Amino acid sequence: MTLVIVGTVRVPRDRIADARPAMDAMVAASRAEDGCLDYAYAHDIADAGLIRVMEAWRDRAAFARHVASPHIAAWRARWPALGIGERDLRMYEAGEPEAV
Repeated sequence: MTLVIVGTVRVPRDRIADARPAMDAMVAASRAEDGCLDYAYAHDIADAGLIRVMEAWRDRAAFARHVASPHIAAWRARWPALGIGERDLRMYEAGEPEAV
């Protein structure tokens, strides 16, 4: 069973460049975690302040370690200074991947 997290984080349009280093650090640290299968942020081309989030984790234990990690605490601590307030993430359990 794979855990898939998808959703969005809103960054004020004029703060995207300021948020980029923190987002880059978060992605790199998350991808290095044991149990991380994929971790990505993507800038929505139709909505300048919307960052699309996609994560895949081997299991709930790996995701729990991620949520408790120092780099996620550092990322969340940056939110007020970057104007990040709106966040909508959803978790899904998925079976074996299948090409479509």
